[in-house]
Amino acid sequence: MNILSRLFKIGQSEAHAAVDQLENPINMTEQGLRDLRQDLDKSLQALAEVKAMAIRARNEGENFRSKALDYENKAVLLLQRAHKGDLDQAEADRLAGEALLKKAENEAHSTRSGQDQEQFEKSAAQLSENVQQLKQTISQWENELKTLKARQTVSTATKTINKQLAQLDSSGTVALLERMKEKVAAEEALAESYGQIANESKSIDGEIDKALAGSSASQAATDVQALKAKLGLAE
Repeated sequence: MNILSRLFKIGQSEAHAAVDQLENPINMTEQGLRDLRQDLDKSLQALAEVKAMAIRARNEGENFRSKALDYENKAVLLLQRAHKGDLDQAEADRLAGEALLKKAENEAHSTRSGQDQEQFEKSAAQLSENVQQLKQTISQWENELKTLKARQTVSTATKTINKQLAQLDSSGTVALLERMKEKVAAEEALAESYGQIANESKSIDGEIDKALAGSSASQAATDVQALKAKLGLAE
């Protein structure tokens, strides 16, 4: 039963850790930034492609307009040559009619290209707005991420310091200091007592030496007087 209970607690703690990891605001912000950057890359690619299509439609429109003008000029030349007698009138009219049909066909293509260009440019403008919005959002999230990281650093340091302060045993520390004071005082008293004993030993030795020195001097004086008496020098 105890084993099952311990296994349950371990699984529960791991689940809580997983939830905490998922709810970590920094991790979530970093993941959000990665997603936004991917969206930005896709939007930039789409914007480039739509702009390319708008440019292509514009070029095609200009090409169709140029062709339409060219066919119109050819129709004019055919009719002018027929008027001068250089070309059969019926043939000139037929060819001029074909040229005008080509002109109309190219003008229709030019109109359609212009419409396509307009539509592509509108889409490009919308995509450009989306790109700018994504850039602003990414910049905002990056600033928020910096703030979150700074706040986490401060909170972690503060938590660590507060935890250490909360775990300090002030009464135990004071008792330890008192015991150290008592021990130091005892060591100091013992050192002083040894000093006194040493001084007492030196004093006794000095007294003995002094007493012996006095006896030697007295004996010397006695010996001198005896020598004088022997030599007949005594007063």
